[in-house]
Amino acid sequence: MPTSRDRIGAEAWAFARFIAGLPRFLRQRMSYEEARGILRQRLRERETNFLGSIERGVFGNPRSPYRTMLDLARCEFGDLVRSVRDHGIEESLRALRQSGVYVTFEEFKGRKPIVRGGRTIEVEAGDFDNPRFSEYFAVSTSGSSGAPRRVLMDLTSMSARLPIKVLAAHYHELVGTHWIRWADIPPGIGLTACLTDWVCGTPAERWFTAVWGGGDGTSRRFRAATTASLAVARFSGARLPWPEYLPLDRAVEIARLAEALLRRHGRCQIRASVSRLLRVGLASQHEGIDLTGAVLHGGGEPPSPAKVAGITSTGGRFLSSYHFVEAGAIGHGCTTSDDPNDQHFLKDHLAMIQTPRTVPGFEIEVPALSFTTLLPTATKMLLNVESDDYAVVDTRSCGCPWGELGLTDHISDIRSFGKLTGEGVTLVGSDMERILEEILPARFGGSPLDYQLVEEEDQGGFTRLILRVSPSIHLPDEGAPAELVFQALHADGAGGDNCVSNWKQAGTIAIRREAPRPTARGKLLPLQLLNPARRATTGSER
Repeated sequence: MPTSRDRIGAEAWAFARFIAGLPRFLRQRMSYEEARGILRQRLRERETNFLGSIERGVFGNPRSPYRTMLDLARCEFGDLVRSVRDHGIEESLRALRQSGVYVTFEEFKGRKPIVRGGRTIEVEAGDFDNPRFSEYFAVSTSGSSGAPRRVLMDLTSMSARLPIKVLAAHYHELVGTHWIRWADIPPGIGLTACLTDWVCGTPAERWFTAVWGGGDGTSRRFRAATTASLAVARFSGARLPWPEYLPLDRAVEIARLAEALLRRHGRCQIRASVSRLLRVGLASQHEGIDLTGAVLHGGGEPPSPAKVAGITSTGGRFLSSYHFVEAGAIGHGCTTSDDPNDQHFLKDHLAMIQTPRTVPGFEIEVPALSFTTLLPTATKMLLNVESDDYAVVDTRSCGCPWGELGLTDHISDIRSFGKLTGEGVTLVGSDMERILEEILPARFGGSPLDYQLVEEEDQGGFTRLILRVSPSIHLPDEGAPAELVFQALHADGAGGDNCVSNWKQAGTIAIRREAPRPTARGKLLPLQLLNPARRATTGSER
């Protein structure tokens, strides 16, 4: 088993390779015509790309957990080739799902063992990585994921994601727009985003981060890695902005910068998580700032009607996109739809099916999304991997440029059924269940029946996590349970640190001294998520 010194050495060597390849990556340029051509070619070659990726990354990889599942399902590569030829990718994936070839979100994150056909499939960090790549640099995801699960900052994969960014900028008329990014340094997406922004010819003027590394409990090595990467990039001629620390309670500074850009140029763009954009909108309201002409582009959490209303309250236009960290962009907003949560599914590099899943706390079924990577450039191999999200999926012609390219599948009413999402970071549901059922009772007494976490949306549209603590529990301090929750998340590593830093700033968790409440059917569950949108239960299975 690798020692701590081995891991540090491997990470340092991986980062050195990342830095060495960075100048060449930044010298790339991609035109609109080239981006369209690449996407059309990917759509034509979906089946070939899928089979090639599976042949090399799964059947040719003895470490792959999918290889074991396929063996248990008695599916050889030739069987899969015939199925795809006769029935297509999606029907083949549904058949594999029924045969036990799939991975739940918590299995993918290492929170639960994979058990198929009575056999436990052992999985280690890196087993879902694409074996075609040598690792450049690894960071953890933006939420708490328990066992170490890596997201590779791989320059090859970053290059493969460029066409979507180029097309999105053109389709939403954002080319040449002056703009601001408010996204965190690693383990957040800020560094990767800023590097690819430069290659796409759309660098941000200013970059702000709410996580600084070190003083706020997050790792200093990510700050050092960011500084080193930007130093190399700037030495190579890429005029990228240095990250500036901006905590969540200073959103008004973004609003004032946007106002100045609008005065000078007539339009501007702000990119951030949905909750951060809401903070900018509310700060603009308070200061009387008119954001007419601004595009506020966000993702990271569902853009509920209340959040969108607050974001657009001073004249700005909201644009949404849908990302799954391990898979990259999943959807981009439709240019002709009035629904800000209506996305065109990017099937050039992903396949998607839906299967019924029960929502914790509500005992209803929703059509859960599972994703499969198609391209050999994916850093992670996904084969029927659940994202813990559900949505309405339909196919229609809308007159949008995305649809004219052949991306006619729409995803809307996207919600999470097993994650707690707020301030652009996510928490795996089982992590909080462990805290509620084990850690809190061990410290303060009582049983798991005395603690419950409820996801709510306040009047301003912000997601709040209400920790119900039974009045019978004696607390030394009313804030002690929340602090213990933060300590437990901090112990989970870099992802938990990022979650704690953002949620503490935002005041996301609040204590309410009342008895946990049962569901309508009388069950007392540790987690109760926001009530799922009713439309989601009517979505067609795909």
